Amino acid sequence: MQRTTRQKIQEKQKTIEELKQAVNTLKHSAQTAVEHNEKIFTELILSIKKRQHEVTQLIRDQERTEVSRAEGLLEQLEAEIADLQRRDTELDQHSHTEQHLPFKNLSASSESEESSGMTVNHIGLRKSLTDLKQHFEDFCQEEISNIISVVARIQILPLTRNHFKQYFCSFTLDPNTAIEHLVLSENNRQMTYTEHLGIYKFPCKVFCKESVFGRCYWEVEWNGGCVHISVSYKEISGRGKGLVGMFGNNNTSWSLQCFPKPVFWHKSIKTEIPRPLSSRVGVFVDYKAGTLSFYSVSDTVTLLHRVQTTFTQPLYPGFCFSASGSGDQLNLDNSGSNTNVFSSVKLCDP
Repeated sequence: MQRTTRQKIQEKQKTIEELKQAVNTLKHSAQTAVEHNEKIFTELILSIKKRQHEVTQLIRDQERTEVSRAEGLLEQLEAEIADLQRRDTELDQHSHTEQHLPFKNLSASSESEESSGMTVNHIGLRKSLTDLKQHFEDFCQEEISNIISVVARIQILPLTRNHFKQYFCSFTLDPNTAIEHLVLSENNRQMTYTEHLGIYKFPCKVFCKESVFGRCYWEVEWNGGCVHISVSYKEISGRGKGLVGMFGNNNTSWSLQCFPKPVFWHKSIKTEIPRPLSSRVGVFVDYKAGTLSFYSVSDTVTLLHRVQTTFTQPLYPGFCFSASGSGDQLNLDNSGSNTNVFSSVKLCDP
């Protein structure tokens, strides 16, 4: 008994030392990451300022060129006016003496007429700069989302389901959004797709009745080879055809493809997830903060992917079946057998 107690003390002391070492390692790693972050953003700011200076210099150079041309034209116009005034004075003087002078066509066009219709238009320049700003912000938004996802995976202690239970939300599938090939059961909390040697055209999806509000967490058990676990705005319900109607192939939905390996889809952009996926997936949404996270759930909760965005419409959980995420047909005749092939998703209880 005494030996067992001492052994437990030694094990806990060892755990304490390992935890202290992990904390120190994390602090050192975080400090290194912060310093690298400051270095990269400083270089980025300097690069932007350099590009700003280059564009400013380009505008000023063009300004000097055009001003120089305009000033040359002004001098030419002033000289032509002076010459015309001089000729007019001579003609006026000679008209009093009734002398006939050689006629000169003073109405002839001069080079000064090149100035007619001359305009200064910076609308194109302003549009180009505005487009540059928008492209830069879109790029930053996408990359920051990736950075957030990477940073969120840094953990000393594994998350547990108890951490999320306080945010658990109960959802039910909406039969009105399900096609005839989808079978809903267990009080509309489970969806099964079965097809006998068939090819089915997409979209093959269903929404939940309830929308996401505040902070929500739910878990889904999936089975089969073509399940997508998603969140989406309702606007694509029943309207999108082919790939456009699939969750993740537009800018109004976000989708986790579960098979053959976890892949995240948004705007038809594929992000492979280098982590194993269990048969139970947790989804956490903080609507106000604009965060969406997918987790692999077992004894611990492991982050698969996190998105940082801004939600602008009511958000609904959704599910769909697809092939590999790259085609517009679902061919379930992979084995050559005559047996039905099943895929299913089930909303789990807390």
